[in-house]
Amino acid sequence: MNYDCIIIGGGPAGLAAALEATRKKLRVLVVEREAKTGGILKQCIHDGFGVVRFQEKLSGPEYAWRFINEVRNTDAEIKTFAFVSKIEKLKDGYLVKVVDQEGVHDYTTKNVILATGCRERTRNQIFIPGTRPAGIYTAGSAQYLVNRLGISPGKKIVILGSGDIGLIMARRLTLEGAEVIGVYEIKNTPSGLSRNIMQCLHDFNIPLHLSRTVTNIFGRDRIEAVGISKVDERMNIIPGTEEIIECDTLILAVGLIPENELGENIGLNIDVKTKGPIVDQNMMTNLPGVFAVGNCLHVNDLVDYVSESAEIAAKALETKYPERKLVKIEISPEIMYLVPQLLNLNGDLNDLKFYFRSQDIYENCKLILNIDGKDLWSKKFTKLLPPEMQRLKLSLGNYSLNENSKIFFRIEVNS
Repeated sequence: MNYDCIIIGGGPAGLAAALEATRKKLRVLVVEREAKTGGILKQCIHDGFGVVRFQEKLSGPEYAWRFINEVRNTDAEIKTFAFVSKIEKLKDGYLVKVVDQEGVHDYTTKNVILATGCRERTRNQIFIPGTRPAGIYTAGSAQYLVNRLGISPGKKIVILGSGDIGLIMARRLTLEGAEVIGVYEIKNTPSGLSRNIMQCLHDFNIPLHLSRTVTNIFGRDRIEAVGISKVDERMNIIPGTEEIIECDTLILAVGLIPENELGENIGLNIDVKTKGPIVDQNMMTNLPGVFAVGNCLHVNDLVDYVSESAEIAAKALETKYPERKLVKIEISPEIMYLVPQLLNLNGDLNDLKFYFRSQDIYENCKLILNIDGKDLWSKKFTKLLPPEMQRLKLSLGNYSLNENSKIFFRIEVNS
């Protein structure tokens, strides 16, 4: 069976892409591995979603439902309880192998949109030594237990990592009657949004301990305690600083990894900083007709921008540009990453969306765009923080760009 576009993933990115693609009268298939679409939003019962897009605070399920309901009224086909096992390049498109409860199916398509999201880092990936008892969860797993199944993971809880989901779970578990002993962060600055630090920790008197990490786990059948040690500025453990903290649950909120195994297997170029594909302004990867959007492209703070990147890709479907003429965008060391990393000079260069994070905390600074040695644009920021992604809207159509142009973004801190 042939489609104009196959979208892999039915979360907020996949749904937004499907909705936009059907507006272009394209034949669309969405492949979702869970029983229902909506992705991680189904278990995010806190509010704060949709503030940018809808100018109101929605819960995760409410935000997802707005897209689910609209997609239901389109001609998009949705396969749930299905997953893609392989993508193969064809002469005029792609072959997508889909496995569902009925067997293995081969579909062909002109375009593939990767909306596979991200997964959590586990204990094994951060090399915590000690025994292997019950009571150790990723923050997302704990959230699923509490919000979807009504099961409390424990009563006396240590959280490692101050990312947003760790902060949100600290508050959620406190409201459920558990004692959150503290949130421990290996870096010397928090990893979550400032608003979550205030609303999830300060408002509930939950302590945040910086420059500390879990160095041991104790317990046989069930976790009984963890060892917490201080780290230096290079995040090396300081000997002799271990403190034993009694607990029955350890929750890991130690980062997210974009899921890109399918893309890597067909030769997508991956950015070592974002762990997602390198894309142009239309979210198209180095393979023509393959797009990456949402959290598999880079981990976003706000779901609003997840949906936005998916819509950008879907709007570019079937657009008849000449052969791509790609120019790399360079960044200074003060910028952790910037997406997109490429510009297609044969594409539309107006109203471009850029997303970036700073490498460190910078106050009273400017982001400057330099083209061919000339500073042509700048924007002032009172403060830039690595946990808080920034979004820019720029038009570059009036600049004389060619394949030899040097496009460079840098952060300049006022002394």
